[in-house]
Amino acid sequence: MDNFEEIEPVSPQEDEVEALWVSEDVRSYLYEAAKWTKFLSIVGFVFAGMTAIGAFGAGAVLNSVSAVSPNNPLMKVGAAGLTIIYLLFAIFQFYPSFLLYKFSAATNQAVLFGDQESLSVAMGKIKSFFKFWGIITIIFIAFYAIMIIFMAVVGVAVAGR
Repeated sequence: MDNFEEIEPVSPQEDEVEALWVSEDVRSYLYEAAKWTKFLSIVGFVFAGMTAIGAFGAGAVLNSVSAVSPNNPLMKVGAAGLTIIYLLFAIFQFYPSFLLYKFSAATNQAVLFGDQESLSVAMGKIKSFFKFWGIITIIFIAFYAIMIIFMAVVGVAVAGR
């Protein structure tokens, strides 16, 4: 018969876990980045607010456009449609600004107080920010590719008549 021995799994010691060391240069870069991201987030909040306020003025804009040009294609969208479009733009401006603001606040906390948990939160927020813009970029590239293919097909169809 085989002799089976019970072997305990080897777990790493707490002091054996490698930690990321943040130098003073990196701390100063993070601190400066936090200042700029806070500025950019505040500007983004202002523009998102202005866009949201503009969304509720869509009815007035459509009334003026209809008085000048009653056959304008913008009239087919309607005031509610234009309001929804502007509100979507406001959300697309607000969300990345919010992520930048959260990154800025967590980075300041991490740099000023040496808080590792805040640095983790900050890196998570900046990851989400770049993921958001990456997805938006992929959507726009796909849209442009579809439009180019569509225009090529329309061009061939029109040329074949």
